[in-house]
Amino acid sequence: MTDLLLTEDERMLQATVRRFADRELAPRAREADEREEFSWDVWKGMAALGLPGIGVDPALGGSGGGYRQMAIAEEEVARGDASASVTLVAHMSLGVQTIYQFGSEEQKSRYVPLLAGGDGIAAWALTEPGGGSDAAALRTTAALEDGLYHLNGSKTFITNADVARAIVLFATLDRSQGSRGIAAFIVDTDAPGLTIHKQHGKMGMRGSTTTEVTLEDVRVPAENLIGEEGKGFRYAMDILDSSRIVIAAQCVGIAQAALEAALSYAQQRQSFGRPIAQHQAIQFMLADMATDVYASRVATMHAATLKDNGIPYINEASMAKLLASEAAVRVTSKALQVHGGYGYFKESPVERYFRDARVTTIYEGTSEVQRLIIARQILAQYQV
Repeated sequence: MTDLLLTEDERMLQATVRRFADRELAPRAREADEREEFSWDVWKGMAALGLPGIGVDPALGGSGGGYRQMAIAEEEVARGDASASVTLVAHMSLGVQTIYQFGSEEQKSRYVPLLAGGDGIAAWALTEPGGGSDAAALRTTAALEDGLYHLNGSKTFITNADVARAIVLFATLDRSQGSRGIAAFIVDTDAPGLTIHKQHGKMGMRGSTTTEVTLEDVRVPAENLIGEEGKGFRYAMDILDSSRIVIAAQCVGIAQAALEAALSYAQQRQSFGRPIAQHQAIQFMLADMATDVYASRVATMHAATLKDNGIPYINEASMAKLLASEAAVRVTSKALQVHGGYGYFKESPVERYFRDARVTTIYEGTSEVQRLIIARQILAQYQV
């Protein structure tokens, strides 16, 4: 399939980000994981490469490109440090893209250059305590009074909020309207009444920051409403549909790192007088891992190609996210198995890969949600 072959520009992007990941991300990933610390130095490094602005027109301070370029960059960042890739994806394909795709010209000129250039970080706040996959059942409210929206409620598991310049936040104007009552807003993080608490104790992705956001009569100017009232849920679903491509790429990067670690270890570790890579049982695991990585990458880049060419892609994006996330869990588990007891300790990077991979089957639509999306799409296409 020729559309999966990288162009010269795409190969240059891949090589540049790979060098950065090898030199700057991988060497500090273990320490970031242990300390549960977000790194501004890492963010500045990604910004220097133009990664926060991929998918944004250079006229607005972006780096250009589309979802293929986002996927390429995200895979390489995740290969070096999955935590850094979480920070990037929440900013790039969630926060920035919501403003870029659905914001007013004034909103885009005010926020996008700042965010795309990396001088500010974006967060994206949809999930609420008790909400989970039922994204339409929001309890955070918004009420318009004298040109200001008054926001009250709370959000949870929000990446980047405590380091963000702005949060794209979803609230309901009328709960009785369900999804049709939801609106999207740009909330500046210095707004009075906005409280952000860092959430500790994550299993994986510990070098990214995850927060709880509380809003107590936070006043947002009417001009910070994104698009139209009542269309916020549609905006959120559109953004999630496309961002799943980038999450799939993240999964490929984690799996690729685990495969490389397993290949290296298997050729060095000896048992029964020879490298374990010469044992058929290990070879079978390595073959399965490589196949999972390949299939996930093909599915991801195909979905990105469809998206960039304006061809329906939602089913393919869900398939890529489902396949790549579950493959990442399988591959990292096998990598740990190849390492044996050594893989179970923090001295081995595969222990971290295993923990980092697990959440990818949960966020931005669980595997179960992806299966529902896929099933509904194929049933609609093959009605008897």
